Amino acid sequence: MKLGNYVQGSWTEGKSNFASLYDASTGETIAEASTEGIDFGEMLGYARTIGSPALRKLTFHERARMLKALALHLNSKKDQFYKISFKSGATKIDSWIDIEGGFGNLFTYSSIGRRQMPNTPHYVDGNYVPLSKEGTFGGHHIHVPKEGVAIHINAFNFPVWGMLEKIAVNLLAGVPAVVKPATLTSYLTEAVVREIIASNILPEGALQLICGSARGILDHVESQDVVTFTGSATTGKMLKSHKNIVDYAVPFNMEADSLNCSILGPDAKPGTEEFKIFIKEVAKEMTVKAGQKCTAIRRIIVPENYIEEVHTGLKERLGKITIGNPATDDVRMGPLAGKTQQKEVMEKIEELSKCCNVLIDGREDIKLISGDKEKGSFLSPTLLHCPAPLTSSAPHDIEAFGPVSTIMGYKRTEDAITLAKLGKGSLVGSIITGDDDFATEVVLGSASHHGRMMVLNKDSAKESTGHGSPMPQLVHGGPGRAGGGEEMGGMRGVFHYMQRTAIQGHPTTLSKITGVYQPGAAQIESDVHPFRKYFEEIKVGDTLVTGTRDITKEVIDEFADLSGDHFYAHKSDSDFEGTLFDSQVAHGYFLISAAAGLFVDPPKGPVLANYGIDELRFIKPVYVGSKIHVRFTCKEKINQEPREDEVPRGVVKWQVDVRDEEDESVALATILTLVANKPN
Repeated sequence: MKLGNYVQGSWTEGKSNFASLYDASTGETIAEASTEGIDFGEMLGYARTIGSPALRKLTFHERARMLKALALHLNSKKDQFYKISFKSGATKIDSWIDIEGGFGNLFTYSSIGRRQMPNTPHYVDGNYVPLSKEGTFGGHHIHVPKEGVAIHINAFNFPVWGMLEKIAVNLLAGVPAVVKPATLTSYLTEAVVREIIASNILPEGALQLICGSARGILDHVESQDVVTFTGSATTGKMLKSHKNIVDYAVPFNMEADSLNCSILGPDAKPGTEEFKIFIKEVAKEMTVKAGQKCTAIRRIIVPENYIEEVHTGLKERLGKITIGNPATDDVRMGPLAGKTQQKEVMEKIEELSKCCNVLIDGREDIKLISGDKEKGSFLSPTLLHCPAPLTSSAPHDIEAFGPVSTIMGYKRTEDAITLAKLGKGSLVGSIITGDDDFATEVVLGSASHHGRMMVLNKDSAKESTGHGSPMPQLVHGGPGRAGGGEEMGGMRGVFHYMQRTAIQGHPTTLSKITGVYQPGAAQIESDVHPFRKYFEEIKVGDTLVTGTRDITKEVIDEFADLSGDHFYAHKSDSDFEGTLFDSQVAHGYFLISAAAGLFVDPPKGPVLANYGIDELRFIKPVYVGSKIHVRFTCKEKINQEPREDEVPRGVVKWQVDVRDEEDESVALATILTLVANKPN
């Protein structure tokens, strides 16, 4: 079978120079891949001119719904992906992480787009910044989609997750993608992309695929493009130094394999729940995906006096792992992805053995329950011990990208921290301890060298996602050897594909540009009460100036009795000497309640409910005898996704500016209301 490349709206095969792809368990040829004859310059140009405009005109909510539809479609086809995934050496659990974990990223970013981002093509960042004395000039920040293409160069170990975790982010941002999976397992990526294209969910040009070599593609990148790379640090450095990347300052995000560690706390003695958790977690990270994970535990850092027990515990647990063809029931660990990978890992074990003792040698007597030992790429779990970890560099420099890990001991907490940092930058480090003081010291002492740190104890382990599982809501990446990049991270990841721009001008102008009311902007008053307007009829800047209300001693006392809040400042007989107040003051919460009494229009109408309150501030004391009024202004409008059996509606944010008789603000708040859409 010849794999297809999806280029400029159609599937095409390479012309020559095909690379053969093999079943990792049997050695059988399963596909051929080539990109010969593809013009990468035209491919990227197609994404910029066709895919980019189509995505940029959509709002975040529309892009988010697109991701959800895509996730649902792919999930309905998952059984066919599992069958293909077995050929890569992935077990059912390995495939679940890769396939359904990838779908999970689509679902997560769909939720982020619909719940945390506006229903606009751009994003308003932070708060208005006044830049002038009279308030006629200020600034703000917006994010807009880059007008280029995201080029994703992925590793072989996660052919589905590796693609979907990246494109979920760039598609939500409004940027098209060209995906280049590692050729070794590109047959699974190709199967998923075929379903994506067949679904017709994405706009044309939003996604293109290269199966085979992409040599020369960086010759065509431009300043609006973004390049991401997952793989070896050596290859990443070479790509990062490409002339176009440097000359055009093209953002380059690198996630490189790293020597991640897991640290056992001194309190987690053999026999404790934390010790059992540690053994389970290390063994899992050594065997899931046959240890071929960029987040796998390579360095096992334990108190010196627990080394023997850790060795015994891991030997017992690893000895129960059944190895073979993942298509066979009861197989718990499959082969490495290919013969080249197998040979490389064995060579790394040999290098490490020069300064480490081999406790469990996975190269010897590999017992299979299925698969071909000669033609397949099998390797059993291998465990080493480094007797001098503070002075031996090899365990901190050499990574065997397979089921291989090294135990190293420490005497003091500061030694554990030093060992963790000797990896020169890691994607993840974990700490298994019931001692929060130890956890705090290790996290704060070594966080500078890690992209993520996880603390496990008996209270969190049951629901933990585990050492090796990056979550789309949090950043994935790491400093130094790990590449110095960041992926995912919720909205943080989306902004990697957008341009943050400072905008300056009059508040009214900035309100128009951002779609969000800015302090000092023109306010639109009309004879129609804002609560009489449907969602579509309300405009940002619509303002109601209310009548006044007298603040008397009686209403303050009544509110104190009703609420039970008898704080001294709200009592007339208090001694106010040395306080912030001159005499009895009104409760801040009374002011907000009284404000509602001034601006609320009571009869049934388009306003369905109060949805909440944000950013409440009490600015100036209000004493007995004061008069308050409210300037009630539409600050922002947010469309809500229509739901079955519910009134179609949106959220309107209102600025509540409570003012006194001197027309000075005494309280500010943002309230949210659910407002019905205008009937069709």
